[in-house]
Amino acid sequence: MQPVIESILLRQMASGDRLYLQLYKFIGAQPGKKVYIQSNLHGAEIAGNAVIHQLIEFFLTINDPDLAGEIWLVPVCNPMGTNERAHHFSPGRYCVYEAKDWNRIFWDYEKEADDLVAFTKSQLHIIDVEVVRQNYLTIIKQQFAKVLEKINFPSAVPYTKVFSYKLQNLSLDADYLIDLHSSTDQALEYLYYFRNREDSAKYFGFDFGILLDKYDGDAFDEAFIKPWLALEACFKELGREIKFDVEAWTLELGTGMQMNPDSVAKGVQGVKNYLAQKGVLQIPNLLDDTKTYEMTFTSSSNRKKYYAIAGGMIQSRIKLGSSIKAGEKLYQILSFNKEGKLPSVIDVCAQQDGLVYDVATNQAVNEGEFVLGVIS
Repeated sequence: MQPVIESILLRQMASGDRLYLQLYKFIGAQPGKKVYIQSNLHGAEIAGNAVIHQLIEFFLTINDPDLAGEIWLVPVCNPMGTNERAHHFSPGRYCVYEAKDWNRIFWDYEKEADDLVAFTKSQLHIIDVEVVRQNYLTIIKQQFAKVLEKINFPSAVPYTKVFSYKLQNLSLDADYLIDLHSSTDQALEYLYYFRNREDSAKYFGFDFGILLDKYDGDAFDEAFIKPWLALEACFKELGREIKFDVEAWTLELGTGMQMNPDSVAKGVQGVKNYLAQKGVLQIPNLLDDTKTYEMTFTSSSNRKKYYAIAGGMIQSRIKLGSSIKAGEKLYQILSFNKEGKLPSVIDVCAQQDGLVYDVATNQAVNEGEFVLGVIS
C-alpha cells in the first residue's frame, strides 16, 4: 500500500528558508475510522519519529483491503522545537519568542461552547450516536473555520497560533488521535488517557496509564477530546448515557533526546495492536490478548513532583522505576555555600508511597528546579 504524501507550508523564516510539515496518508479500500498520529511536538521528544517511520514501513507491506478507513501520520510535527539547540542539548519545549509551551497552545471548543445544553436537547431523540457525532462535528468545524481565517487577516496572528491551527486542521475530524511524546528528562513508558477509555488503553500494552482528571490546559489531546467529553456529560445530566467512539492518547516513550529501541518497539507494537483492536487494521494475527492484560491505572492528580529544596548537586538518587515508601530517602543534595562553612549533604525523603517514573537528566540544580516525579 502506498501513501499519499503532502507537504504543508508552516513558516517562512527571516532568511527566506521555509519550514514544512510532511503528511503521510494511508487510505484503505473500505470506509472506516480516521486515525491521526503525530510525533515530536516537543523538540527533545524524538522517539515517536522512529515509531512513525516503522509504522510507515509496515503499512507499505499491507494491502488496501487490510485497512478500513485512513491513517494520517505526521513525524517531526514541530520543526521549530526540534531544531532548537543549547550547546549539545535539544530543549524545544517552549516557543522562546512567545514564552509558551508548544503543547499548551491549542484551540479548545469546549471553552466556548455556550450552546451545549441546547444542542444536546435537540439531539436527545436521535438514536444513532454516530449521527449525533457528525452533527456536533459540523458545529465544531464551522467554529474552527472562523478561527482558521485569522491566519490570512492583514493583521495575521502569532506563529504559535499559525502552528496550532495548521496541526488541528489535520486532526479535527479524526476518530482516534495518538500524540507520541517522551519525557524531556529520563522516564518510564506510559500513556495518558481520558474518562471512560480504560478498556481501549489496555490495547497499547503499556504497564500503566494516567487518567487526565486534572488538565494543564490547552494540550493537543485535551483540546481534541474535551468537547466530546463535555457532550457526553451533558447527555448524562439530561438522563441519557452516551459514549462516542472518539479517543485521544498521549504515549510517553521513555527518555528525551534518545531513540531507545525498547521504547520505540513498545510504541510500534502498541499502536499496531490498538489499530487492530479498533478494526482499522484488519489483520487478525496482529491482535494481542489484551483482555487479561494487567494494567495499572492512576490519576494525574496522584502525581507528585519533587523540586530541589536547596541548590547543589544531586547524588545518591533512587533509580528510575523504583517503588518507594513514605519516609524512604529519595536523593541527597550536595549543597555548597558562600558563607565560610563546609559543604553540607541534605537528605530528601518521600512524602508518600509510589513509583519513581520521571527523573531529571541534569544532576546540578538550582533551588526550586525539578528533580524527580513519583506517582501513586
